Amino acid sequence: MGLGLWIVAGSAAWILARFVPPGRWALAEAAAALLASGAAGTAATAMDFGGWNEPDWRAGVFVFCCAAAAIAVVRLVAPPHGAPAA
Repeated sequence: MGLGLWIVAGSAAWILARFVPPGRWALAEAAAALLASGAAGTAATAMDFGGWNEPDWRAGVFVFCCAAAAIAVVRLVAPPHGAPAA
């Protein structure tokens, strides 16, 4: 159950990121959000916020924030939409 919460929280961050601004680097952002969700969920388990089989709202919030931060990093590193590649 906890692992499912991590996936849902990471996916929710990615879906919300689709609206601000829409249509940018969808696959890279999705991969970053899901990888960050797994890492943040593991860290939340180490901090005793639930576990991989025990959902906890604190873990969900922590994973959501970490996934949103990972998406922000991808957007900062990626070139602007429509910009010519170097």
